[in-house]
Amino acid sequence: MMRTRKSLALYAGLAATIACEPAPDVSPMQAKVDQYATVPLTADLSVLSDNERQMIPLLVEVGQIMDDLFWHQAYGNRDSLLEALTDPAARRYAEINYGVWDRLAGNEPFLPEVGPKPAGANLYPTDATKEEVEAAAAQDPALLDLYTIVRRDAEGRLVALPYHEVFADQLTRAAALLGEAAALAEDPGLRTYLELRAEALITGEYRASDMAWMDMKNNRIEVVVGPIESYEDQLFGAKASFETFVLLKDMEWSDRLSRFAQYLPDLQRGLPVPDAYKAEMPGSDSDLNAYDAVYYAGDANAGSKTIAINLPNDEAVQLAKGTRRLQLKNSMRAKFDEILVPLSDVLIAEDQREYVTFDAFFANTMFHEVAHGLGVKNTIDGRGTVREALQETASSLEEGKADILGLYMITWLREQGAIEQGRLEDNYVTFLASIFRSVRFGASSAHGRANMIRFNFFKERGAFSRDDATGTYRVDFDGMADAMRALSELIVTLQGDGNYDGVRELIDTMGAIGPDLQSDLDRLADAGIPVDIVFEQGLDVMDR
Repeated sequence: MMRTRKSLALYAGLAATIACEPAPDVSPMQAKVDQYATVPLTADLSVLSDNERQMIPLLVEVGQIMDDLFWHQAYGNRDSLLEALTDPAARRYAEINYGVWDRLAGNEPFLPEVGPKPAGANLYPTDATKEEVEAAAAQDPALLDLYTIVRRDAEGRLVALPYHEVFADQLTRAAALLGEAAALAEDPGLRTYLELRAEALITGEYRASDMAWMDMKNNRIEVVVGPIESYEDQLFGAKASFETFVLLKDMEWSDRLSRFAQYLPDLQRGLPVPDAYKAEMPGSDSDLNAYDAVYYAGDANAGSKTIAINLPNDEAVQLAKGTRRLQLKNSMRAKFDEILVPLSDVLIAEDQREYVTFDAFFANTMFHEVAHGLGVKNTIDGRGTVREALQETASSLEEGKADILGLYMITWLREQGAIEQGRLEDNYVTFLASIFRSVRFGASSAHGRANMIRFNFFKERGAFSRDDATGTYRVDFDGMADAMRALSELIVTLQGDGNYDGVRELIDTMGAIGPDLQSDLDRLADAGIPVDIVFEQGLDVMDR
């Protein structure tokens, strides 16, 4: 614990150093802020009962606590940093990035006199090497547990400190708020989940609440809360980050989506890989739902914004109960209108722009989340989970798998007549346009790296062509189908083999943006097309 305070002091010192430097020019920093289109995050609360409306402020307050905790994980002392920044644009950009490293530019520092972002963020001592942590973890596996932060003791040895002990005060308060919300919950499943999640925050044992989350089906209010994704840990991908989503379920849309879960076993059996790589069957209780987002906090709110969710991440829960796929309609519509349509007008061949549709964007995003449940969760030779075997490369490859298998699913479902609306061409061209959207998230993003790998793989396989005269791209529909199958096989095989070196090579050789593509992305910036969205959110926004 003493080491934790020392680490925070070092970060506060960094902020003080920044304060001594001349303020960055307003225009360049404001240009960085302007990469994000500001979108009010609103939802129709009139559909809620009185009790449900009373729950929303409690859940938002929980989110604010998770936001504070993620600041600690990602950077350190938020208040010292923000107080030191006298330029409003620099302060705003630090808020968007949860620190001084630009999440849209490979985590490069955007302020003077700031060094590179530690691969392990503030989850490990900044002087700890990967080799040192691995050696120490051989003696103490808790060092790579999802729910511990690593520090040094008085003798300089690495020690694992459980989140529920390090952040006891904050998590106790969050648990109490969840308890208050549970008392107001009218749906028994939601009440049970909130009670178990409150207990999980103060014990560090999350599996029971994950199971309960999968069991609830009729709740109108949805809350995702706790340490969940491991993207922030780019040293090992072993540490979960705190976040919150507060969501309202769209019952009508959810009913329309629910029928697709029945096809998961057939889709798994049809994967273009040898039988050993598709022996695991997705849980039969998986479900698909559509939501409007009310509040984002913590990891969910850092940099580029999530528009769909696939949880829980616990492999045991996935195999027992499947996963829930949450499609965030209002956030998705904002990205489509603000980014994808104007982007397509610049980069997609004029005669194929009609294929860029919101329905295809929604479907591609939805089946990306469904596809997380396909393939393998455990290496086929019994060496443990894919996540453990692939370490810090696991997230990028998993996102790449979900993207490509999502397109495979749509193709298969259309062939079977299960999807009749729209055209397959819509999905393919919208998929290509979405690659351009996502690679702009930068090399620090698992989604950005995954899209870059796919772009280069598709280019090699002739899935699209570029017209040098117009600077626009055209999908070759047969070529894209062939590339889709080849990349699906490659990724699932790498995962099943737990082939860390193979994934590392794939990222190193295909994860970079080439000069031609960079020139095209620069054209998007010159046209003033936002890279992503940032929310104006909170109770005052909802009350408008």
